[in-house]
Amino acid sequence: MPTDCINYQNSGYFSPLINDYLDQKPHLKSLYNRFPCIDHFEAQILEKKNNFDDNNRAVLVSVLQQQYANIPVSDCLKQNIEILKNTNTFTVTTGHQLNLFTGPLYFLYKIISTLNLTSELKAKYPSYDFVPVYWMATEDHDFDEINYFNFKGRKFHWNRESSGPVGRFSTEGLADFFKIYARDLGVGKNASEIKKLFRDTYLHHSNLAEATRFLANELFGKYGLVILDADNHDLKNAFIPYIKEELIEQTSHKQVLETTEKLKTMAFRSIQEQSICFT
Repeated sequence: MPTDCINYQNSGYFSPLINDYLDQKPHLKSLYNRFPCIDHFEAQILEKKNNFDDNNRAVLVSVLQQQYANIPVSDCLKQNIEILKNTNTFTVTTGHQLNLFTGPLYFLYKIISTLNLTSELKAKYPSYDFVPVYWMATEDHDFDEINYFNFKGRKFHWNRESSGPVGRFSTEGLADFFKIYARDLGVGKNASEIKKLFRDTYLHHSNLAEATRFLANELFGKYGLVILDADNHDLKNAFIPYIKEELIEQTSHKQVLETTEKLKTMAFRSIQEQSICFT
């Protein structure tokens, strides 16, 4: 059946600067390495292969095996964790906060897009393997952004004191939350399945990181999605040289300031060019 399609540039949702990026305007090329079209991934793959320490692969696999020790692992997921040891394996990663019961649909869309891209890349570059990864934002501190979801026009809100990394938060108190939510779900097969999923996720796991891993694994584990909690001693140990460089050299701070100035100039140019188009 015929369909109409509105591209991002004509949707009215994006700024002139973003539209220029989507149009791959030359004056923005210095802000990024490669535009993310499928034909550019081969060069990206080779660059990553030549600049990645394979010792980190062993650490990553070991950590993942520990983190998955107590939850069901599909054959596809088990294979994906195992092949991360190989030098011809590359990850496609998305990240999101630990929103209560997934929160906005954007949580699901990002993961589905990541799964689709890994399949597309494998078809395009069959000599390489690609693993979809969901990086949980377990060390995020903004509890107010994740402690609710909307359902049937109502906002279901988890009230509790908060401080520190949200992944470490106890799920204590969510049993009372569940009683209220369950009443609004009503009865029926779908309602029963959702109730069971919520119960198994939040009432059978002690903290928010473990609960979110279980939830995402229930939804996407059979497709091979690897879920990573970076709030881990071994992973942080591998990050020490970069933290040390930042503390001493302030590398990213300096580069962010430089890029901010570039963006100001480029954003002004994009606005000017759009104004000329409308006149």
